Amino acid sequence: MKFKRILLKLSGESLQGNQGYGIDVDRLNDYAEQIKQACEKGVQVGIVIGGGNIFRGLSGAGKGFDRVKGDQMGMCATVINSLALSSALGAKGVKSRVMTAIRMEPVGEFYNKWNAIEALERGEVVIMSGGTGNPYFTTDTGSSLRGIEIEADVMLKGTRVDGVYTADPEKDPTATKFSEITYDEIYNRGLKVMDLTATTMCKENGLPIYVFNMDVYGNLLKVLDGEPIGTLVHN
Repeated sequence: MKFKRILLKLSGESLQGNQGYGIDVDRLNDYAEQIKQACEKGVQVGIVIGGGNIFRGLSGAGKGFDRVKGDQMGMCATVINSLALSSALGAKGVKSRVMTAIRMEPVGEFYNKWNAIEALERGEVVIMSGGTGNPYFTTDTGSSLRGIEIEADVMLKGTRVDGVYTADPEKDPTATKFSEITYDEIYNRGLKVMDLTATTMCKENGLPIYVFNMDVYGNLLKVLDGEPIGTLVHN
């Protein structure tokens, strides 16, 4: 596996580190350093970050928030995370730009596929925030959409687990890991890699997903070097 352009999906929850909420600066800097290393390999990096460390629309709806307003709050949370990552990258000398799915100038540039690709080709990291800009869609779906739009070779889904298992490894000690698995098998086994909308988009548009543990420093480079540390999901 050699990738020229990747869509890196980062979890908002992972950004909180051990704090339980908000942004852990050490974790943020770890991510920024790994992304810098990827850029130094000549890989074009597009990024989508979740917002669960700040606000999650769906759980907000369960607590009485209007679902649409809750999802919009979640979109704003992803913008906060994206600005934090952009700032951390800038401190390491990496050029990046934040694009938003809803108009928010001068906080970020309004997302446009062509501008995103031009920036990637210039070697800038493009952080695409605000999900799809619509309620009822997760940031997983946002990352599938953006990955397909920017014509990425792969979506690298950085999570807390090191791949896709037969069951939740945090709950079932007998769960075994797949080195690769097809989209159809994920459906048939009822496995949760991403939500169904996101998975279907990747399947229909032939975008492979590589699931790995981003919270272990150095793992991103290992994935880019072709080390089999996660799970490849493909057609």
